[in-house]
Amino acid sequence: MTQAPPANPRNNDAAATRRNILEIAIREFAHKGLAGARIDEIAEQTCASKRMIYYYFKSKQALYLAALEESYHRIREIEGSLNLENLAPDEAMRTLVGFTFDYQSHNPDFVRLVMNENMHYGRYLAQSTTIKDLNVPVIRSIRDIYARGCEEGLFRPGLDPIDLHASISALCFFNVSNRHTFSLIFRRDVMDPEVYARRRASVIDTILRSMLA
Repeated sequence: MTQAPPANPRNNDAAATRRNILEIAIREFAHKGLAGARIDEIAEQTCASKRMIYYYFKSKQALYLAALEESYHRIREIEGSLNLENLAPDEAMRTLVGFTFDYQSHNPDFVRLVMNENMHYGRYLAQSTTIKDLNVPVIRSIRDIYARGCEEGLFRPGLDPIDLHASISALCFFNVSNRHTFSLIFRRDVMDPEVYARRRASVIDTILRSMLA
């Protein structure tokens, strides 16, 4: 039997370095925005030099776009492993909404990055050659779940998968985007385990009720 050649350690090192740079860049851009983040500060926190960052990403704007793409890639990759196609339609939707709520709540930098890019009117994301393909699978999953639910008479007809995705995103997004102001105004810590669980259940229930026949 012919054995596969060993992996090139240089390629592995390059991939690890790139991941490390993106990890720090996501955090810096999420907290400071494109204008506030500095390549020097990113380099200080990584295993790479400033020169190496520019070698991999060419410019701060290109690194920012790569950080955005990587952030979307991470959530979509996990969504793809949920095996939603093997669940009953209502259970699949509950799983997807619950996952989205949990992921965004525990990965606030993703939400902050999206908020930052909206402040730029989507200018940089519009330059991405991969973002549309990255987000196709989640719409396809919702479309499949919804179609199966309609066939079973469980879901009402006439709903749009992209609208459903928007509703899910909006309800889950709010728990992060308005976390501090909402908690302060109403004196209710949205990340308190009891409050969190109740709100999570409410969001799931809201989406399901909007779909039921």
